[in-house]
Amino acid sequence: METPKVFESEYRFCLILWEHEPIKSRELVKLCSEQLGWKPTTTYTVIKRLSERGILKNENTVVSSLVSKEEVQAAEIDELVDKTFEGSLPAFIAAFTRHRKLSSDEIDQVQQMIDRFREDEKS
Repeated sequence: METPKVFESEYRFCLILWEHEPIKSRELVKLCSEQLGWKPTTTYTVIKRLSERGILKNENTVVSSLVSKEEVQAAEIDELVDKTFEGSLPAFIAAFTRHRKLSSDEIDQVQQMIDRFREDEKS
């Protein structure tokens, strides 16, 4: 199943949901008012819209996600790499590292990921 698109304001809403789920919708309304400055009608509209798109569920006024933060982030990266770098991960990494210096620790972490992928290929 392809991860549904989550837009910027929806993502900020989802960050609150992921941190507190499962959560009563009235509590979510309160948090969105405090953290995002949203009116209750805005929060209920977003809950309905995301529910219709299969991103969350609202059962008996308890809201919980159907899509994880990691899934949404991965879908965003995939879209960025496909759209901006013609699907080339090396081109994306090259552009990223030209404008942001990686620390030794970050380089080690990336190398460990590459090593794990190589090991998985052998299996």
